[in-house]
Amino acid sequence: MKTRSPISITAIVASSKFLTAAAVLMLPTLALSGQAMAAEKTDQHADAELQSASEKPQIRVEKRTPAYWRVTFDNPPFNIFGPETIPQMEKVVAEIETDPDLRVVVFDSAVPGFFLTHYNFTPPLSESTSLPYGKTGLHPLPDMLVRISKAPIVSIALIRGRATGVGSELALASDMRFASKENAILSQWEVGAGFVPGGGPMARLPRLMGRGRALEVLLGSDDINGELAEDYGYVNRSFDDEKLDPFVDALAGRISGFDRQAIADTKRLVDFASLPSDPEIGAGWDAFITSVQRPVAQNNIGRLMEMGLQTNPDIEARLGHYTQTLADK
Repeated sequence: MKTRSPISITAIVASSKFLTAAAVLMLPTLALSGQAMAAEKTDQHADAELQSASEKPQIRVEKRTPAYWRVTFDNPPFNIFGPETIPQMEKVVAEIETDPDLRVVVFDSAVPGFFLTHYNFTPPLSESTSLPYGKTGLHPLPDMLVRISKAPIVSIALIRGRATGVGSELALASDMRFASKENAILSQWEVGAGFVPGGGPMARLPRLMGRGRALEVLLGSDDINGELAEDYGYVNRSFDDEKLDPFVDALAGRISGFDRQAIADTKRLVDFASLPSDPEIGAGWDAFITSVQRPVAQNNIGRLMEMGLQTNPDIEARLGHYTQTLADK
């Protein structure tokens, strides 16, 4: 990880627009302050990885028919979502919003064990601060999630592997979620590391599962398997793994044959009763921005990075367990 010169928090707070754009990636620098020697050892490696990631396509779009697309995340080894992913995702979301023939899109993964995971904590600040705000006026990540929810098409998350942080938030922004009983894990792990989730789960989860269960998921910061996710309403249904793809493919194919305007009008009316407002999503993002500056969050992310976050398969596969080790005893 690259170290930077100290950043004045008061100077950042002076401009809320800059704060929202920049502070999301202040965490890598702040969290690992005082660890310059360790960061220096990985500096060149991190730069090489970032350059490689920015050049490599991380998202594939398969247009099975003009009306039915598969959007597949393919960023091994862990499907981590970072600032280098956002421009690629923006192109996909823009095409989803504007293609006149599209009716259904299914989000899935080509990386075994990982649907889509948390934000990338290693790129330099400029990789995020240079990104323009989205159409909604929100930071590009919550902006794209809001736009997916409101798009005039049906979005389905096919969850096999870990949906952690951003992955969970994308699933929640989708219209429907279907999970593998054996191989799906959903997680909002952020509170366990000392900060607030930023992609809207506080606004979305209570609408799906009720206040008590939403607080259990968010404040417990633990892994939720596919079967429990179905019981709680986190996902529509969970299936034995071999039955997941056939069901989702059949449902997506069925809906893709229906009238596009009828789909869009029906979804728009359901949205009135069920979607959080943009200010609700924005408030969550602002809380995230504030929380990542606190010393406890800086310290906890630093400790997780030392354990092997983003490099050690066991840390990524059992993030709930390792997050618990950060708790005060």
